[in-house]
Amino acid sequence: MSSTSQKRKLIQKKFKNRSYKLKVDALDEILVFADQFPDDADGEAIDLLLDNLQESHESSTVDAESVRGLINRLLGAHNAPEEPTTSASSLAVIDAFLVPKFGYDAVKKMFNEHTKSLPIHGEAYAKTALYRERFMLLSQRVSRAEHFTRPAFDAEMSQFENNEISSIQSLISQRGRKWVMGVISQLEDGHFYLEDLSASVEIDLSKAKITTGFFTENTIILAEGEMQVNGIFQVITCGFPPLEDRDKTLKTHSECDFFGGGTHTKEETIRLADLERQAVDDTYVILSDIWLDDEEVIGKLKTVLDGFERVKTVPSLFVFMGNFCSRPCNLTFGSYSSLREQFGKLGRMIENHPKLKENSRFLFIPGPDDAGPSTVLPRCALPNYLTEELRNIIPNAIFSSNPCRVKFYNQEIVFFRQDLLYRMRRSCLVTPSSEETEDPFKHLVYTITHQSHLCPLPLMVQPIIWNYDHSLRLYPTPYTIVLGDKSEQAVCRFGGTTCFNPGSFSTDSTFVAYRPSNQKVERSAL
Repeated sequence: MSSTSQKRKLIQKKFKNRSYKLKVDALDEILVFADQFPDDADGEAIDLLLDNLQESHESSTVDAESVRGLINRLLGAHNAPEEPTTSASSLAVIDAFLVPKFGYDAVKKMFNEHTKSLPIHGEAYAKTALYRERFMLLSQRVSRAEHFTRPAFDAEMSQFENNEISSIQSLISQRGRKWVMGVISQLEDGHFYLEDLSASVEIDLSKAKITTGFFTENTIILAEGEMQVNGIFQVITCGFPPLEDRDKTLKTHSECDFFGGGTHTKEETIRLADLERQAVDDTYVILSDIWLDDEEVIGKLKTVLDGFERVKTVPSLFVFMGNFCSRPCNLTFGSYSSLREQFGKLGRMIENHPKLKENSRFLFIPGPDDAGPSTVLPRCALPNYLTEELRNIIPNAIFSSNPCRVKFYNQEIVFFRQDLLYRMRRSCLVTPSSEETEDPFKHLVYTITHQSHLCPLPLMVQPIIWNYDHSLRLYPTPYTIVLGDKSEQAVCRFGGTTCFNPGSFSTDSTFVAYRPSNQKVERSAL
C-alpha cells in the first residue's frame, strides 16, 4: 500500500464486506495497527483482526474500544497504553456520510442510534421523518428550558415566568394568549401555517415582534399569540427555541456520540483537554473559493504557501474549500480533463514547499458548484478522476464531503461551504429585527445555532438527502463552525461557539488562520 488513503480505503472495504460499520476513532486505531505491517499489501493483518472481532463482537458498529483490546493482543502488547500517541489521535476528519444517526424516543425520553445502512434514495416516509426528527430534537431541548418548563410545585415558587407550551390541536378549545411551537410551512400559496405533531394552524405574522434571526419557511419557532374568530392564529411575539448550554446537553446525553468522533471516558477527556491546551502551535489555514483555472488566483495561493513555508512552525492543517473552478461544473461544463490537470498542478506546487508537504495535512471540501453527482446536500467528496494525480503527489491530502467535521482532541469543528447568507436573506418571510443587531452574519449564526441545523432552508430551495439530514445537525452546538461563503469575511462568537466566514480567496484575497487550542481567529488578506 503506497499511502495512508489507500490503507484507509482497504480497511473500509474489508469491514464493509463483513457488514461492519466503522466509526472514525476505530478507523484511526486500525490504521495505526496496519502501519505495523508495511509489507502487508493484501491486508492479511486486517483480515486476522476481523476474524478475531467476529468471535467477540456482536454489534454491527465498531468503535475504538471494540478493537483496541484485540489490537493489543495481536501485537502481544497487553501492557500497551490505551491510546496511541500518534497524530491521528489529535486530528480526525469525519465524512458527512459516516456521521452516526440518532432518533429521539419521546416515550423513553432518550436517543437511539440507527445502526442499519441508510440508502441515498430514501422512501417517501423518509421525507416526513426528516421534519419530525428536526422537530423532536428541538422539542426535547426546549423541554429542559426553565422558561418553558411547567413547574412541579406552585408557580410562585419558580424564579422564572412560566410559559407552558400548548399543542396546536388544543388551540381549538382554548382561548386567550398561548405559546405554541411548530415549523413554518406554506400549505397553500401565500398562506403560511405553523405545524407541530398534532395539527396545523394558519398564522398571521404581520404584527409579530420577532427576535434576532432569519425567519424562513422550514424554521421551527416558538410563538405567543391568540386564535382569532376566523381561525387564524395572530402571532404577537415569536422567536427561535432557546439555545442550550453545550455542557448541559452532553451531560443529558453522555452516552451518545452525535458528532461521530467517538466517545471517551472522563479520564481520557481530561487528558485530551490537557493536550489540546498544550497544542498552542497548531494552526489551521482556511481558504474558500480557490479557482484553479485562474492564473491570478494560483499566483496568490503560491504567495500564501511561500509565506507559511518560511515560518518556524508550519500550519498543521490547510483547509481548501471550493469552488475550485470559476465556472459551475454542471452538464454544460466540458473541461474536466483540464480541471484534472489543474489539480495536478496544485499538487506539484505544494510539493515545491517541502516543509508543508512533510508536516502539514491538506483537507479538500467541495463547493456548491464543483463537480459531483448533484447539488443536493450533503455533497460527496470530489471525484477521484479529478484528484488522482494530486493524491499521488501529496499523500497527506484528505478529500471529504461538504459539510464535514473535524475533531481536534476534544474540540469539535464543522466546515460547511455554501453561499448561505444570500439565500437565507432572500427566503425571509419577515424583515429581520434590528433591535439587537443589524449584522446579517450575526443573524445567520443565531439562526443556524438555535435551529441546530446548518441549512434550515425549504427543500425546494436547497434539496437535502432525506436519510442524511442528520449530518447537517449542530447538536450539541460545536465549538467552532466555519461557514465558507462568497460574502465578506466575518467573525461572530455566540453562546460559547466561534463562527466565522474566511471570505472568498479568489475575489477578495481573504483567508483565515485559526488556532484551535484557544479558538483564536486571525483574519488575513493579501
